[in-house]
Amino acid sequence: MHPQRVSTFELFFDLVFVFTITQLTSALHADSSAAGVLRVLLMLAVIWWMYGGYAWLTNAVSAEHGRYRLALLVGMIGFLTVSLAIPTAFTTGGLLFGLGYLLVVLVHAALFGQAGEGAIRGMRVVAPRNVAAALVITLAGLLAPRVGTAVVLAVWAAAVLVLWLPQRASSERGFEIAPAHFVERHGLVIIIALGESVIAVAASTSAHPLGVARLGIATLGLLLSVMLWWVYFDRDDRASVDALERAPAAERPLKVKVGYGYWHYALLLGIIATAAGMKDAVSAPFHHLHFPAAIALAGGVALYLGGHAGFRRTIFDQRWSSRLLWAAVAALATVPLGRHGTAAIQLAALVLVLSATALRTPSTSRA
Repeated sequence: MHPQRVSTFELFFDLVFVFTITQLTSALHADSSAAGVLRVLLMLAVIWWMYGGYAWLTNAVSAEHGRYRLALLVGMIGFLTVSLAIPTAFTTGGLLFGLGYLLVVLVHAALFGQAGEGAIRGMRVVAPRNVAAALVITLAGLLAPRVGTAVVLAVWAAAVLVLWLPQRASSERGFEIAPAHFVERHGLVIIIALGESVIAVAASTSAHPLGVARLGIATLGLLLSVMLWWVYFDRDDRASVDALERAPAAERPLKVKVGYGYWHYALLLGIIATAAGMKDAVSAPFHHLHFPAAIALAGGVALYLGGHAGFRRTIFDQRWSSRLLWAAVAALATVPLGRHGTAAIQLAALVLVLSATALRTPSTSRA
């Protein structure tokens, strides 16, 4: 029987996974060049793929049994290793990243061997791709000290293509989806990831003397995070469960692969970019933002809104939400406010954009 609620051990597992979000945010903040952005895109792609794999796993195999819990603990160690290696994943820490990722993949494949026969058939398609990608990333780590950056990036890109390119034979066939558990698991990850933006605000604020103005900026940053939460969670989580329960069982795996895999990649990337931009905005709220920080702040919000629009389209079989897409355009339009005005002005404008979107978006459950 599928678990219907997320266990506390799964939540603990997610806390370790979300450390990768903190590390990726720091990496993007430290290097916002084109190469730095590409590195974050590639790392998030492979990490999110395997997090999704573990969400599918615990949707099929209960984490409450002792031997499964111990195996998940080993997978957790693999994710921790990957997270710690993120700052040097394309240089000296590449081999450690690859080996940690390989451990994550092998534990995942072994545990899925305890699932139903249909899931095992599906894993015969998925597991070789996962192992191949992990070996390619490990190869990139071995090559990193000896070759140029372009070669390492190309090898990483090959690993991402191995994972993310669709195949003619559907790899989802055979998997069963328990909607309530699946929706709750991903919702909790989004909440924990949004906590990264709150931490970015708090850490940047605490580094300076606290006054009324600084408290006001911190409040703006918190409101931005709250509005991001509101856009995602205002009735859509419950409606997502209902929509997946109404969908034929054979169609659910592809729906969740696209909705909770591809579109949630955009959501998480948006959170990472927003948090990275927030660090600069809160640190120097009354100064011009450098272009990378202004575009990270606005582009992160736009990515989040666009990802949520795609998610709603996939899960609810609706047309693209013009309200969300226009809000994404409006978010991008705030870049000049930060670049030529101040960070505080851009933050306030983004809060207004998100507030208008969150408070006026029709409830899916009533659509």
